[in-house]
Amino acid sequence: MDSIVSSSTILMRSYLTPPVRSCSPATSVSVKPLSSVQVTSVAANRHLLSLSSGARRTRKSSSSVIRCGGIKEIGESEFSSTVLESAQPVLVEFVATWCGPCKLIYPAMEALSQEYGDKLTIVKIDHDANPKLIAEFKVYGLPHFILFKDGKEVPGSRREGAITKAKLKEYIDGLLNSISVA
Repeated sequence: MDSIVSSSTILMRSYLTPPVRSCSPATSVSVKPLSSVQVTSVAANRHLLSLSSGARRTRKSSSSVIRCGGIKEIGESEFSSTVLESAQPVLVEFVATWCGPCKLIYPAMEALSQEYGDKLTIVKIDHDANPKLIAEFKVYGLPHFILFKDGKEVPGSRREGAITKAKLKEYIDGLLNSISVA
């Protein structure tokens, strides 16, 4: 079993089992207090992390799901009915679970989806799960925004990257004014 001391570079290895080289999904992390012998070599308030394979992971990972409270997440099969056949403008946000900027603007997008209500529909499309849409709309950076009205992309509506809520609101207001939606 490999042991790693937190907040330190000390690594202690048991010679009875082979070293753990990486954490697999079946790896658990547990915290054990240091023995009196270990305390002499490390500060008294540090803990020993023990990696033992074969057990379940105790930490929950939330990065595999894109949470969309008021914003609907759609896929390739729903794109036509939700975006192209919509009676009102639809702002499509292309995102990914691994995208830091996408996570950063999530609260602003949620707030704006509530604020615009019936004037604008906002939907999210997962980049990794919808490769055909990514290729069709040539989405090269994330987050990526495209506004659709009457089944067509509004010219000049593409925007890429994280921006503040105020700038996002300014961007959306400008688009809605350009297509005459009050």
